[in-house]
This record gives sequence, C-alpha cells and structure tokens, in this order.
Amino acid sequence: MSGPSTAGPSGGASGSAEVGVVTPFWLDRPDTEAVDIAVQADRHGFATLWIGEMATFDAFALATAVGLATERIPLRIGPLAAGVRGPVAVALGLSSVATLTGATLTGRAVDIALGASSPAIVTGWHDRPFAAPATRMREFVRALRPVLAGQRADFDGSQVRAHGFRLRAPVPDTPVTVAAFGPAMTRVAAEEADQVVLNMVTPEQVARVRAQVDAFAGAVGRPAPRLAVWVPAALELDAATLRQLAGQLTVYLAPPGYGEMFTELGHGELVARARAGAPRSELAGQIPAELFDAVGLLGPASRIADRIAAYHRAGADHVGVVPATAADPAGANLLAALSPLVGTGASGAPGVLGAGVPGTGAGPSGAPGAGVLGAGVVGAEPAR
Repeated sequence: MSGPSTAGPSGGASGSAEVGVVTPFWLDRPDTEAVDIAVQADRHGFATLWIGEMATFDAFALATAVGLATERIPLRIGPLAAGVRGPVAVALGLSSVATLTGATLTGRAVDIALGASSPAIVTGWHDRPFAAPATRMREFVRALRPVLAGQRADFDGSQVRAHGFRLRAPVPDTPVTVAAFGPAMTRVAAEEADQVVLNMVTPEQVARVRAQVDAFAGAVGRPAPRLAVWVPAALELDAATLRQLAGQLTVYLAPPGYGEMFTELGHGELVARARAGAPRSELAGQIPAELFDAVGLLGPASRIADRIAAYHRAGADHVGVVPATAADPAGANLLAALSPLVGTGASGAPGVLGAGVPGTGAGPSGAPGAGVLGAGVVGAEPAR
C-alpha cells in the first residue's frame, strides 16, 4: 500500500501561509463563470484553484477546461464525494486532467480532494449507498494512493473494493485532501490525508480542529497534515451579495457541528428554526450581517487581509477565498484587491503570503502589525 504523499498539497511547502481561490457554484450566476474566476486567480498568482462539483459540470471536465484556459495556477479537484465514484474513476479522472492540460509536461500540480458529501447527493442523485462514510473514506484513500502511483489496483475493504486496473499515465506522489468536520472524519483525515479542509468556519473553530488533527496524527506517529479552510469573501455587502451569501449560509445552519458553532455565535434561534424545517428562502432573509462577518471575509481589502491572517494564526496553512460574484463578476475586483497578499515568495511558489495589502501592516508571517459549494464539505458525518 502506498503511503501519504511526500510532496505536500500543491501551492507551497508545509508551514507556508497560503491564499487560494475556490470556484463557487452560485445558482444566480452563469455556470461558465467558474472558468472566468480561474483566469482571474491565475492572473493574480493565487496558490491553488479548488474545482468542486455540484449541478453544473463534471469536475474533471471543468478542470480540463480551466487547465487549458490558464497558465500556471495549481489545480485541486474536489472535494469530490467518495461515495459517488470509486478509486479507479477518481485516479483516471485526475490522470486525464494532468495529461490533457499538459500539466505532466509543465510541472503544474494537479491533485485531489475527497469528502463524504450527503445522503441527498450520494443516494438521491447518484443511486449509491451512503453507509459508514468515515470507514469508506479511510479505505478509499488507501485504495487510491497505489493506483495513482501506477500500481495495479488490489484492494478489498468493507466499503471499497478495486482490482486489476492500472493507469497508463500514473500521477505518483499526488497529495490527497480530505474534507472533515465531525470527530470520526477528522480522525480519518488526520491519520490518512495530506491535508484537511474545512468550510465556512470561524478562526476559533479552525484552532479547535487544528488541535484535534495534531493529536490524532501524533497518536499514530505521523506528521500532522496541513489544514485548509474555505471562506466566502466580498469587498462590499450590497443587497445582491447579501442574497447570494445568505442562500449559501442557510445550507449550514442545521447540520450537526455547524449548528452548534452558529449557536455559540449567538444565533441559536436561526439554528433551531432551520432544524425544525423552516424554508431556506425564509431563513435567508433573516440572517444578520454579523453572522456573515463571523464566518466570512468582508471588505475592504485591508480588513479581509487581517481576517485571512487571523485564520492563519489559528492554524490554517491555506485559506481558500470563495469570491461572491453577484456584484463582482468573476470576483475580478476582489481578487485584484487581494493580489498583494499572494506575491511570489522566496521559494518561487505563487500564492505564499507576501508583503500584505497596503494599509494593513500584515507581514510575511500573516500577523497584523508586522450557492452552495462542492460536494463533501457540507455537514458532519455519522460517527462510524
């Protein structure tokens, strides 16, 4: 069985303070805006572009289009639902993107992220069982690594089985990211993955998960994986942006773990109503601006830079900016305004926290003074 990658997730060495971009799936925007966002992220030198999958494009097809439309930004495909495809399909898709975009020739990194997703997507959309997601994730990662490395598939688990297939174009040492929130999946991610990713959480929650990941990894004698977080961002919270972000946030009010986090922030009534089945359209109109502020990056650019630094100080190695585009098509203004954060560092890697946005005093350490998104991030998994 192949072990964890020695390369580290794309975008820079472990321990660096990275800023990447996440392609969102806003239902009020053109589907092809994802490619426009990718072009902007590439132009401004961000560390990594995350390419997920929901109801628009197949993730590998979109990643191929993005790879052909951009020049150098590393691509991270996912989180993809581990219950929808098998390890062979994921390996074949990743190899296809790397080959067809020329990444294997140019050295551009293309790697993979996985998540549990939800019964609605895995079973309702794709007619696959949603059973023992934490166990499936552990087995999936263990089955996937040797296939990516070019070995013939030979794995038998309780949830995952794969035999006989071998990639014609292996992608060895591909880092694997796992989306986690609850304790069972966090343990699996800490013990098996190269990086853990969280979505729409506070810096305080990042610090708690950082401690859990470090403890779980230390208990099995492996280095702790990196920690990434996705955070929605906007320079201005105008009416159109407010509606866009509210539609996303309502998805997170009810799931275990997220609901408790929002309750801690003083919004327990909203959580209770969401769990009682209140329509999301009704809830969206009642989400206060301060709740967006607690789990998002709201402008101006200097304030966003300070918030990104807060996530890094809490233990995040990578902050993935999710651009709100209702009033800022392709996030062009936002990504341009944040570009001073992602100047090329001494290592030559793009996306490493640089000199800071003018007026913030954020130094290279990141410290001040010196929709609905992709499958696999929403919700906490059952403890199995």
